This record gives sequence, structure tokens and C-alpha cells, in this order.
Amino acid sequence: MREKRITVTGGKGFLGTHLLKKLRDRGCNRLAVADLPEFNLTRIEDIRRLYDEQEPDIVIHLAAKVGGIGYNRENPATLFYDNLIMGAQLMHEAWQHRIGKFVAIGTICAYPKFTPVPFREEDLWNGYPEETNAPYGLAKKMMLVQAQAYRQQYGFHAIFLLPVNLYGPGDNFDPRSSHVIPALIKKCADAVERKEDRVVVWGTGNATREFFYVEDAAEAIVLATERYDKSDPVNIGPGFEISIRDLVTLIAELTGFRGEIVWDAAQPDGQPRRMLDTGRAFREFGFKADTDFREGLKKTIEWYRNRRA
Repeated sequence: MREKRITVTGGKGFLGTHLLKKLRDRGCNRLAVADLPEFNLTRIEDIRRLYDEQEPDIVIHLAAKVGGIGYNRENPATLFYDNLIMGAQLMHEAWQHRIGKFVAIGTICAYPKFTPVPFREEDLWNGYPEETNAPYGLAKKMMLVQAQAYRQQYGFHAIFLLPVNLYGPGDNFDPRSSHVIPALIKKCADAVERKEDRVVVWGTGNATREFFYVEDAAEAIVLATERYDKSDPVNIGPGFEISIRDLVTLIAELTGFRGEIVWDAAQPDGQPRRMLDTGRAFREFGFKADTDFREGLKKTIEWYRNRRA
């Protein structure tokens, strides 16, 4: 890929910055970013201008409107429309502009609410997503339908990857829209700093999640871009499961919070369980996550505290 012109949508964001570094480390120097404010990817005229100006050989579509459970409940229409229209128009115009490859990044939220664990790609259509995630998850899932349809009819080279929840240095710590790990790190680290003796956590703590260190995620995307070219969706993640209750205990330990954890069971847990079967990623393009979860959390906490300081 060293000679290819590669455009990364959302390249200024959390995953995008890590992905660009991985690409540069591979010797890819013809890189371009498509992000706000230069390009509003919900606008077709901006997408056409983007492709005319950057003339990419490969597009890696990371850009997304995302948030945690609270944000999802408050903004279902925005999450559906923005993500659907970005993906559909970007891929269609990529085909129109004869772009060589389109790498679409989906979400674990596309899976049915009660998918058997570990989630296998074959189960993707066996039910409706968890309600608070459904508008976002279904909007992103439409890129899989589009990728398969355009490959079948036009021979267009599009692939679809399904990452689990990301975390790591550079994550979004805004309490209005952050996901669970940065939200918990912020609560516990801030409580330690302010000498508070309790933190409130949403839900019962019984739900489980799988968490993907952002540098590992970037590596998986690079490998798939280099080596994978089939219509089947591919899970990417580390392949482990932890309850939210155990996660809170671990983050409290690593941040030094010794106070009381108060569970607000009136708030939703979200999807009951999440963990991916990642065998296809290993078989197809040799990806296996290698960052220890505890070490990844330590690096993320350190980054947050340094940023605060």
C-alpha cells in the first residue's frame, strides 16, 4: 500500500489518529484525512469535492456519530440519519469515482440483542439489535448490505469490519457522549482528585462487554486493508468478556478510588452480553490482539490524568 493514495474519514478522531500512525509506520506516506470542518460527510457535495481533490485509491471510512447509552437514547434520529447517509453516499460516490477499495467500519451494536456468545458473523441477521443501540447499529449495518450489493453488481471492492468497543489514549471523555471505559475512568479519577467517597454507575453491573485497545484496532484495520477482499463481514476484537461490575472494580483499583460504588439500577444495562468470535480475522488476514487489558487500562488512565494536569 506504500504507493497508494489512502483517505481516512474521521482521521482527526480517536481511532483515526492511531490508524494514520500505523499506516505511516508501514511506509504509507500518501495519506489524506476527510473530517470536519473541511468536509461534512453528510453532504453529497462535500463527498464529491473530497474525491475530486484527494483522488484516493483506498478509502477507510471511520467517521461516525457515536455515543454511550445516554447519548443514544437522546439522539436516535441523529445517529440513524448521519451514519446512514455518510456510509451510503461515501460508498456510492467511491464506486462512481472508480476508487479501488472501500473499507467500511461497522459496529458490534449491529448484532441482535440476544446473540449467542461469542458473537459469530453468521448470527448478524438473527434478530433486532438492543433498543438503545438499534438506530446507530442498523445505520452502520447498511454498509454491509451496500458493500455486498455493489460487489455483486459492479465488482466493487468493499469490505466490512465489525469492531467491539474501543478504548485507549485519546478516547472521548466527555460525559455527555463517552462510552463506558472513559466514563468510568473519569468518574473514578475525578473522585480521587476531589476526595469524594462515592461514585454512581448506571445499570446493575451484570452486563458483559469486550474492549478493544485502540492500537490493536488500528493494526487490524491495516491488515484487513492490505490482505482481505471478500464480501463476508469480519469481527475484530481481542475475544474476551468482562462484566461491568468487574470492570468498575478494576478501574477503581487502577485509579486508586477506595470509596463506595453506587449502582443506579433504574438506568439501562444495554445489551446483556458482548464478546466476539474473532477466528475469521485470524484465518483471513492474520490478526490477533496482543495488548493486555490491564496494561491498556493503565495507559488510558495515565493519558487522561496527564491531559487533566
